[in-house]
Amino acid sequence: MQIFRGTPRHSQRVPCALTVGNFDGVHRGHRALLARVTSAARARGLASAVMTFEPHPREFFAPQAAPTRISNLRDKLGALSEAGIDRVFIQHFNRRFAQLSATEFVERILLNGCDVRWLLVGDDFRFGARRAGDNALLQRYSAQGRFELEQMPTFDDGGERISSTGVRTALAAGDLKRAERLLGRPYSISGRVLHGRKLGRAMGFPTLNLRIAHAHPAVHGIFAVAVHGIGPHPVPGVASIGLRPTVDDQGRWLLEVHLFDFGREIYGALVRVEFVQKLREEQKYETLDALAAAIRRDAERARAILSGAPA
Repeated sequence: MQIFRGTPRHSQRVPCALTVGNFDGVHRGHRALLARVTSAARARGLASAVMTFEPHPREFFAPQAAPTRISNLRDKLGALSEAGIDRVFIQHFNRRFAQLSATEFVERILLNGCDVRWLLVGDDFRFGARRAGDNALLQRYSAQGRFELEQMPTFDDGGERISSTGVRTALAAGDLKRAERLLGRPYSISGRVLHGRKLGRAMGFPTLNLRIAHAHPAVHGIFAVAVHGIGPHPVPGVASIGLRPTVDDQGRWLLEVHLFDFGREIYGALVRVEFVQKLREEQKYETLDALAAAIRRDAERARAILSGAPA
């Protein structure tokens, strides 16, 4: 899969079948849409393509009111690749991009930038400055023969709407089973293992540290987890994702994982942390001893959950 920051240079442009969206979580509804794009691309001899935005437009306009992030960019791109997408255009959503008129977006970005020949959008798709562009405008371009246009209705399963909002709601409630049903896979976060302050090691609970790049992750708290990518089988553990209020007042989000019966150092390794069950919310403790005792209790409970024993 080819990844472009913005639109490709003229020499790199190829005719494509395109869809546009944030694709946060790449849930089952997204995957149905992506399957339609890849099918249309194959039938027409086009590259299958996705345009997405970084940051999320609502993070740009109202950072404090922005939705939580289900997936980081790495995980989003991995899911798009698994869906068979050939090209991804990551549009940097800044003031200049936000001020493009609806017509400029179609002419400069879709037609001249992406060389779109077939376009798939949702029935509520809006674009351009002040969200002035709509499907009626796209239909006029399609009627002029500029590209084929197809609209896809909201995806549901047995009357349940499959949406990023639904996934966020399930994750916020700690309902990982519902999130898995909407996503079509267990919820996970991937990242490279970083060096930390070694406080966990000093307390007897060494951790893998993964940076959370955005300020509004969709999950927070303490979890039983399984870590993929460091051996032939997932490694069980207990994880905390949050602001670490007992030991850090910088407001930085971090995912820390204590693995059970695992002693190797794997700094720099790319791992995927699968969230199995939420244990509790993050808390602030008065002493490191109190924190260590809480981690011990969490670890015992997570071991029981992951072994299938009563927790």
